[in-house]
Amino acid sequence: MAELLTVDDPDDPRLADYTGLTDVELRRRREPAEGLFIAEGEKVIRRARNAGYEMRSMMLSAKWFDVMRDVIDEESAPVYAVTPELAERVTGYHVHRGALAAMARRPLPPVAGLLAPATGEVRRVAVFEDIVDHANLGAAFRNAAALGVDAVLLTPRCADPLYRRAVKVSMGSVFHVPWTRLESWPQDIGLLREAGFTTAALCLSDRSITLDELVARRYGRLALVFGTEGDGLTDRALAAADTHVRIPMDAGVDSLNVAAASAVAFYATRAGAP
Repeated sequence: MAELLTVDDPDDPRLADYTGLTDVELRRRREPAEGLFIAEGEKVIRRARNAGYEMRSMMLSAKWFDVMRDVIDEESAPVYAVTPELAERVTGYHVHRGALAAMARRPLPPVAGLLAPATGEVRRVAVFEDIVDHANLGAAFRNAAALGVDAVLLTPRCADPLYRRAVKVSMGSVFHVPWTRLESWPQDIGLLREAGFTTAALCLSDRSITLDELVARRYGRLALVFGTEGDGLTDRALAAADTHVRIPMDAGVDSLNVAAASAVAFYATRAGAP
């Protein structure tokens, strides 16, 4: 059973994991370096635990004690009881969900292991290039989980899927879709090719085929590559991809938000799609 500890000092060092959560640049540097991430809200905390992530601590306001009682009883990590006012002073914002947990990160798997796991078969992967908006990345992960994408690969400059905002928007889907970071981009497209994947870059180009045409080709292993907000995929990534794909648009609209585009592409290429 976790020890329930009342804390009334916002500078208490035991709350260090939760300080300055609104400082994006600080948290982006600090959390991976210290091997932690923050899960916010009851459902996200439970999903992180169910996915096997180890809890470092929880910070709860009183109204959440009963709701989280089973977690408190099962955990050995400390639980810090705080007032809503103190939680706001520590984190920098009003924690309206009232429950936060500091969780331990796990080492990222190698790309080869993700593409050829010991069990199961990987047929579809998503590659996200330099997506820096945490909400878009979280939404894309949620789409990947809901629509059966087997794995996600991130380029080196992509946002952190375990940043609080991304985790929250994904509703914890980032815990359930296998993912890792590529080390060299776009050279690592070669790793996909060696593993038998056809890389399809979602873009507007003179040689783009339609998404329906891509589906009709029925590639056995397919990697869907999505670019950053606004600028889309880099020229080097487009040159390295096997094919270019566009989603046909009406009403003078030329493209979709990257999260929306991923949902359309994931749905169209799902197993059993006509």
